[in-house]
Amino acid sequence: MDQRLSIGQIEVEVTHADRLLFPDDGITKGDLAAYYRDVADAMLPHVLGRPLHMQRFPRGVAEAGFVQKEVPENAPKWVERVTVEKEGGHVTHAVCDNAATLVWLANLSCITPHVWQSRIDSLDRPDRMVLDLDPAEDDFESVRRAAKLLRALLDELELSAFLMSTGSRGLHVVVPLQPQRDFDSVRAISQQIADELVRRDPERMTVEMRKEDRCGRLFVDTLRNSYGATAVTPYAVRARAGAPVAAPLEWDELDDPNTNPRRFTLRNMDARLRESGDLWRGMEQKAVSLNEVPARLHHLRGGRAHAA
Repeated sequence: MDQRLSIGQIEVEVTHADRLLFPDDGITKGDLAAYYRDVADAMLPHVLGRPLHMQRFPRGVAEAGFVQKEVPENAPKWVERVTVEKEGGHVTHAVCDNAATLVWLANLSCITPHVWQSRIDSLDRPDRMVLDLDPAEDDFESVRRAAKLLRALLDELELSAFLMSTGSRGLHVVVPLQPQRDFDSVRAISQQIADELVRRDPERMTVEMRKEDRCGRLFVDTLRNSYGATAVTPYAVRARAGAPVAAPLEWDELDDPNTNPRRFTLRNMDARLRESGDLWRGMEQKAVSLNEVPARLHHLRGGRAHAA
């Protein structure tokens, strides 16, 4: 069964709309497309102008999916594109600048769009820094504790911080940036922040890249602050049981025992938005410079931090 959804002046065809993408939950491709249409107003500000990667599951989440970077050649003309250099060549990414593109992505069984931390008008200057709190097991208490410690550290560094459940196991803490520094510089500073966070609780957190070296500790991941790397976007559905959604959170929700990374789903996010609105709305107005952060870290660590 095919459907046609009218999105403004654009009509998007959803083929095989009755195909089950989440068979255990009875969620179809048509449901996914309708979800992205309905959350577009909240989601679009966080994806506008950003190259994206498509995490696709043509046969549903019961089978392995794949990540596609190159925009399909038959993409509609109203899907924005950007061609970027990569090692050994180039790749043309889709750019989601309208609600119709979100629905078109759903028609490709793109359950989860992931976006760059920079925009196409300044590809090598990120305007967000992401710190990913990734527990060794499905242990949200360790994530709560780490997030609170990280927020305290970012407050000391005079950096704004926005919180998001990932729809998986952990949390993302995002700092909006003035797009001044290149990715290498931003990643170096994010690594210094992660090092300082781990220094404050080395028994429970680590920056070790190799899983076998983490010894059950929560991993403070800064890898998303690299050129070409992506992070899950707010309101994106994840390919897990129940169709959980990456959801912006208030910081005081960390104290709510009902809060967990998969609390919000495709089925209840609409109610969440009606109640709370987009908690990240206007975050760019709190964008900060990182220029003073190396010196502040240097002071916090008693003169042992490296300048970036």
